[in-house]
Amino acid sequence: MAVAVTMAAMKVAALRHSLRGTRAQLAGTGAALGAVLAGGTLYLAFGDLDLLAAAYAVWLLGWLLGPVFMGGGDETLRPEYFSLLGLKPRELATGLLFAAFVGLAPLVSIVALTGLVIAGVRLGPGNALVAVPAMLLQLAVFVLLSKVGVALVGLGLRSRLGAIGTGLVNGTILAGLGQIWVVFWALGQTGIPTAVAYLPSGWGLLAVRGVWWAIPALVALVLVLLGAWAALLTRRLGATRTSGSGRRPIRAASPGGAIVAKELRTWSRDLVRNYQLTFALAYGVGFAASPLLIGWNGMLPYAGPIFVVMAAGLAANMYGTDGTALWLTLMTPGARDVRGRQLAWLSVHAPIAIVLTVVCTAITGGPWPLILALLPALLGGAVGLVPLISVYGLVPGTDPHRRANNPLRTSEDDGGLTGQAYAALAAVAATAVPAALAAQWFGWAGPAIGVATGLLSWWGFGALAERRLHSHGPELLNEMRTGRKATGARSIQTRFDQLPTGRKAIAWWCFGFGAIPLFPQGVVAAVFVANGMTRQSWFLATYVSPGLRYPVAIGFAVLGVAMYAGGTWLVLPKRTKRQGSRPTPPTEAL
Repeated sequence: MAVAVTMAAMKVAALRHSLRGTRAQLAGTGAALGAVLAGGTLYLAFGDLDLLAAAYAVWLLGWLLGPVFMGGGDETLRPEYFSLLGLKPRELATGLLFAAFVGLAPLVSIVALTGLVIAGVRLGPGNALVAVPAMLLQLAVFVLLSKVGVALVGLGLRSRLGAIGTGLVNGTILAGLGQIWVVFWALGQTGIPTAVAYLPSGWGLLAVRGVWWAIPALVALVLVLLGAWAALLTRRLGATRTSGSGRRPIRAASPGGAIVAKELRTWSRDLVRNYQLTFALAYGVGFAASPLLIGWNGMLPYAGPIFVVMAAGLAANMYGTDGTALWLTLMTPGARDVRGRQLAWLSVHAPIAIVLTVVCTAITGGPWPLILALLPALLGGAVGLVPLISVYGLVPGTDPHRRANNPLRTSEDDGGLTGQAYAALAAVAATAVPAALAAQWFGWAGPAIGVATGLLSWWGFGALAERRLHSHGPELLNEMRTGRKATGARSIQTRFDQLPTGRKAIAWWCFGFGAIPLFPQGVVAAVFVANGMTRQSWFLATYVSPGLRYPVAIGFAVLGVAMYAGGTWLVLPKRTKRQGSRPTPPTEAL
């Protein structure tokens, strides 16, 4: 117990000193969103308890999937820090479990689980007393399932088959959550299945409702998960890296050809990239196919474009993920690194996207002009913006040979990676807007516009990235080595940190919520209207009168663009007027 208390105190001290600047802003945003979700869960506790059980199932999914998508979860205290202390596996696991209860996510979750107490008070005094231990045990189940899930994913990522399988499973689950309205629609027709209440997420509620075996089952599950986590920690601490199987040496006739060959070899051997590729593929297919559950195949043709956008978001930290290997590029005269990486990225992703798009669109019979306009525009936007975002918004990453203990953690700055990924998703999707509008208004002129904008994005954004890499290559390498910006460098993140509190909050809202009016309420709603689909879920344009549908969708899209433009305007430095050519007096200079 002394070890557990000490680790919890260490976690408190670490958080107290680390929650500053960007981390504090992200924590504040997460706390606000968590408070909204917890409040909604508490509201359900005053109504139908079956809905409360379904809500806790969603919380469990969040605990399972959130750390996987955030680079391995919270590792403020890593098991490796204590490997030389001689602690027994179960003692180490118990101490890390106590430390895991310290943080924002457990605090928000315990607030949401207070719904068990509310439900207990409604049912009777005895039920309310049972609710307190049930609440604590349920939180322990959430935390331990998260830890075991992350450990299993990390273990799977040590083999190519495991990385592919993990990517497929996680991508499919996240796609299902992204299309949760399909589930709500189906549940609205059939009701919540009884089995939801008997999932581990609902055992605490079962205990409150008087089911005698629920509390012992929670205790047993906590002990089993604790033992499993202890075993996985032992496996992690004893893990050793093994070299890949022998391959033929890379041969190329030019520096650019060597870059393409190196990138293709990396895509075939790097397990993290294997995971990202299969994750994006599973997400695209799952997101587009989910509405088939309610008999609608209208989203199926968009599987390929969705795959491209998600793949771009995952690859947005292209240079940061490679770590300090950038020195090889800087020491190779004449190497056009960005162009080589662009060609390799297209070689890997374009065939998959084309086959997926053609097959899915052929199944539904169209809309061919729109789909053939979106695909080249998105491919060009992705292959141009991915290196550009990486060199301008680089997040220092962990060198690949140092990821063995936690392959999911490719960077120490999870918040920076998340923001970078969202920026890439929004920017790449925005490059397809002109082609989509042209296809809607002018039919087969859309594909030509899509090809033109795709080529322009590939060439223009790639040229900007190449110029940045050549002019700031040493600074980028220094940042990846040290994690700090070079002296005098003023990135967008630096300027953002220096904004006044009010402008910073407005910028956060613009960047954080601009995607909602731009894509769901704007672009997607316009697609629904074009296909004659009305009264679709929460897409406002599908509910208004026919003459207002397109104006409402376009208005939302303009609002989204305006929000992103406003946030950018707030972050960009303001130009100051020069005072003429009068030389500065020595006294003023001093």
